[in-house]
Formats: sequence, C-alpha cells, structure tokens
Amino acid sequence: MPTPAQQLAARKLYGGDRNVPAYLDQEVLTWSPEKITLKTYDLFIVSCKQNNMPRMNRVLVELMGALNFDYPEPANRLYELYDYCQRCIAQNKNLEALNIIQGLRDTWAKAFNLE
Repeated sequence: MPTPAQQLAARKLYGGDRNVPAYLDQEVLTWSPEKITLKTYDLFIVSCKQNNMPRMNRVLVELMGALNFDYPEPANRLYELYDYCQRCIAQNKNLEALNIIQGLRDTWAKAFNLE
C-alpha cells in the first residue's frame, strides 16, 4: 500500500490534480522516499531551466516540508539552503539556486546510489 507521501509525490510530479496514467502512478508509488527526493530535485532543475519561478518555489516548499527535524543539524542546514534558494529566486539569481540544488541532487544520488 503506498504511503500518503508517495501518493502526494505522484500527484506533484505528474501535474497536480490532472489524471495521472495508471502505469506512471504505480511507478511513482513504488519509489523509495530517497528516490522521491531525488525526483523532486530533478523537478526543481527542470523548472529552473524553464524559468518557472512559481513551480521552483513550490518545489522548495515541498523540500522544506519533507525535512525530518528529529535530526536537527542536517534538517536545519538544508532548510537554510532551501530558504536561501527561495531568496535567490526572488532576486532573479536563478543560476545560483540551480547550482545549489544541482549539487544537493548529485550528492543525494551518490549517497543513496540512485540514478
């Protein structure tokens, strides 16, 4: 049974409330939380390249909301990075935000052996 987080990820990654093809929905629902985070980073990167600032901000809000503050040091540091990226977007420094998220994405993929 998919977790609520996986169900939410399926809707977010494939267009919100639009109908998601069943095979894609099932694929996303089998992803680990680590892979969902990786794909969320990917969504930010694609949105940045499309200069879609509202989506970039929504992705950052999702990343912030997914942090586990039971581990305060890494969660607080990531929160600060995501917050800084939001400020970069507001100041039209999208490339700076992109570089930060790309670095986080690459590190995440390597740490969890994902691709």
